Amino acid sequence: MTEKASLAFVRDTMLPEQPPPASETGIIKWVRANLFPDVLNSILTIVALYLIIKIVVGAWPWFANGMWATSSLAECREILQGTTGACFSVLTERWNQLLFGFTYPNDQYWRPILAFVLLAFAAAPMLFAMFLPRKLLLFTALYPFIAFWLIWGGTVLTPLFALLGFVAAATVFPRVEKASGFASALGAAVVTAAIVWYVGGLIAGTTPNLIALEPVPSRDMGGFMLNFILGTVCVSLSLPLGILLALGRQSNMPIIKWICVVFIEFIRGVPLITLLFVANVVLAYFLPPGTNFDLILRVIIMITMFSSAYIAEVIRGGLAALPKGQYEAADSLGLDYAQAMRLIIMPQALKISIPGIVNVAVGLFKDTTLVSVISMFDLVGMIRGPILASTEWNGVYWELWGFAILLFFPVCYGISQYSQWLERQLATDHR
Repeated sequence: MTEKASLAFVRDTMLPEQPPPASETGIIKWVRANLFPDVLNSILTIVALYLIIKIVVGAWPWFANGMWATSSLAECREILQGTTGACFSVLTERWNQLLFGFTYPNDQYWRPILAFVLLAFAAAPMLFAMFLPRKLLLFTALYPFIAFWLIWGGTVLTPLFALLGFVAAATVFPRVEKASGFASALGAAVVTAAIVWYVGGLIAGTTPNLIALEPVPSRDMGGFMLNFILGTVCVSLSLPLGILLALGRQSNMPIIKWICVVFIEFIRGVPLITLLFVANVVLAYFLPPGTNFDLILRVIIMITMFSSAYIAEVIRGGLAALPKGQYEAADSLGLDYAQAMRLIIMPQALKISIPGIVNVAVGLFKDTTLVSVISMFDLVGMIRGPILASTEWNGVYWELWGFAILLFFPVCYGISQYSQWLERQLATDHR
């Protein structure tokens, strides 16, 4: 009897993996998915590529024939002889004025440069708190006093006593609060800080050369350095002030609520340029005769007030977006108002408000160029004033404004990208 051949209907070994088709991997897949997914998007891609090529081809000679070593616009034109080309020589000759202003001492440029480098180390513990140890926040707290000393100069005792005033106030506040309440503690902290600052001012005035850097008055600040100082300081101050205004607007205490409402609505109803004119001209009439109130400090106060009003409304929207159950959950845990806001409510509201806060911060940084209208020589003021007013460079526009774009765009784009990264890090849903 012939044996039948056995046939296996189930494979007992795996077939080797086959590579995906060329059209479904690598650059080809990306191009098909993003540039040519359908007819309409393919047409838009072709039109966009055509426009980009036309722009690049048209602008390339302007960059390729650019002059970097001439002493004036007339010399640039003489060398180019009618050929299309940029006169980048204005950047190589006036870069220091564009970055540091017209009168900041040339041999002291290392000081603001060092201050800006240290800013990265000071901001990192706050921006990337989930990756860095909390003890690094000590340097973050010290940085404002270090930066002030580096940029403005003078004796080191001035920022040192300013720091001691805050330390003394922070030491006194909790002790008085336990015995007499919040209002008494706040008053005691303010009085203590004022005493330390007054005594420190007297001591610093008697020893102006003790561990001192060359003093640089505020009128010598200018260029992109001034924009960066105003943007950094005002954003840093307006965020906590905006939080307080948002909480005050939702307060159950009528006086506190209406003070915050009037402040927010008034500031939001007034153009920033009007507040800058107030800081420059009108504010001096309300000060005692002979008072020397630094112009940069006045501008910082006005810009901070302006941006804090907008941030307050953004945060109020975040607070309103929280469900009522979050407040009830805080009450059920037995938390008082401060604990509920610090541990439950504000973290969620700030997370919701990140896009709006970043939008205000980016707009604020760009609005620092408005100080040029009150005769402060920031980057725009330097371009419109001393540089274009000079006979050597009168008529150079694209090169200077393009340089301004190259300075502002990376900062604003970096802020935007950081906010998107932070939103992804704080995402708790699983979409």
